[in-house]
Amino acid sequence: MRISPETQQLVKEMCLRDNCRTQNEFIEKAIRFYTGYISGQEATAYLPPALASVLCGTVQDTENRICRLLFKLAVEQDMVMNVLAAGMELPNEQFHALRGQCVQDVKKTSGSISLDDAVRYQRGGL
Repeated sequence: MRISPETQQLVKEMCLRDNCRTQNEFIEKAIRFYTGYISGQEATAYLPPALASVLCGTVQDTENRICRLLFKLAVEQDMVMNVLAAGMELPNEQFHALRGQCVQDVKKTSGSISLDDAVRYQRGGL
């Protein structure tokens, strides 16, 4: 392997900073790092530990926030369902048919349902 004198000097300087015992050890580490970077595999092995820690913490915080919001939303939805159930006298057959229709609507629209859509459906619209 042949390298320029400038690159050789850079290896000497960086070898000391990286606490490598030999220049050969430094060059092997550099080659492994670069090939890992190029292949895109095991990317976390090439991220600085501090950056990986920050990213993990950010993802965990976001996950916790979403879980709390979903819990609050489920509580509110349960309240709405109980209020509606208390005020409506819906026969079981109609209730089960409505559930099936709602499942199909949510699947068809990927969950993008509005109150306007529900009102339109209840009034006989499509």
